[in-house]
Amino acid sequence: MIMIRFKRTDHIAITIPKGKTGEARAFYGGILQLKEIPGKHPNWATWFELGDIELHVVEEEGAHGLSARHAAFEVTDLEGAKAFLSAKGIDITYSSKITGRERFFFRDPFGNRIELLEYEA
Repeated sequence: MIMIRFKRTDHIAITIPKGKTGEARAFYGGILQLKEIPGKHPNWATWFELGDIELHVVEEEGAHGLSARHAAFEVTDLEGAKAFLSAKGIDITYSSKITGRERFFFRDPFGNRIELLEYEA
């Protein structure tokens, strides 16, 4: 039987409005302190290291409204992450509870929803 065997997540791509790459660098590289991956990337994307995967920030033409779509990232200190983001003036929101993990959400300056989570010991 032929089947797909997934190995790992390689990258996550999110979109930003055209002309906002400088603001994206300030947010992801500056505030979130992600290391930018240098190079000429396809689709005028800016790439960042995010743990053992990559975050690709791609300029995209058209509407960029709020959505519940999101990427979720496990962190080692959820309370510390919450305090850090709150100190930067970033609004924290919550959703339904999931047994075995704590989580919260925030949005980047372009409306992309991001979840941070920590599994309970």
